[in-house]
Amino acid sequence: MNDLRYPIGQFTYKRPITEEMIDTWIQEIEDLPNELTKAIKDLDQKQLDTPYRVGGWTVRQVVHHVVDSHMNSYIRFKLALTEKNPTIKPYKEEKWAELPDSKLPVDVSLVMLDSLHKRWVNLLYSLELQDLEKTFNHPETGETKLAAAIGLYAWHGRHHTAHITSLRKRLNW
Repeated sequence: MNDLRYPIGQFTYKRPITEEMIDTWIQEIEDLPNELTKAIKDLDQKQLDTPYRVGGWTVRQVVHHVVDSHMNSYIRFKLALTEKNPTIKPYKEEKWAELPDSKLPVDVSLVMLDSLHKRWVNLLYSLELQDLEKTFNHPETGETKLAAAIGLYAWHGRHHTAHITSLRKRLNW
């Protein structure tokens, strides 16, 4: 692994997006709360406050970031489903990671992630094919179809879980 920032590589996907790909991605989103919980199992406070790489977030910040990011994504999906190509509001994730709530126990975010993903997965499984073509506009990255966003956030969860599991492996935790 050459780049600790991308332990599973950057997000890419084959086109066209198939129903099978969508189903796999939704399953990965559904599994994330359990996978992230397993990734941090038995870590002590010192380990939770260890950066996953030099200059990177701590394990604790990574866990809280996943929830922050996925809350934003859930809202983006709801906006795209109820408005025509809405422009979404980006957020400064690096500044969010420095806010006081990022020092809370990780269990707070794990409970939140579990509840959020139950709702989000319910919404995702209810989508019709035409819904997957709906879009939102990100001011920095442009128009995104919901089908691709499902893949992006499935990758995002695996990406950050891998930050933690690869750190554990490197440090023999």
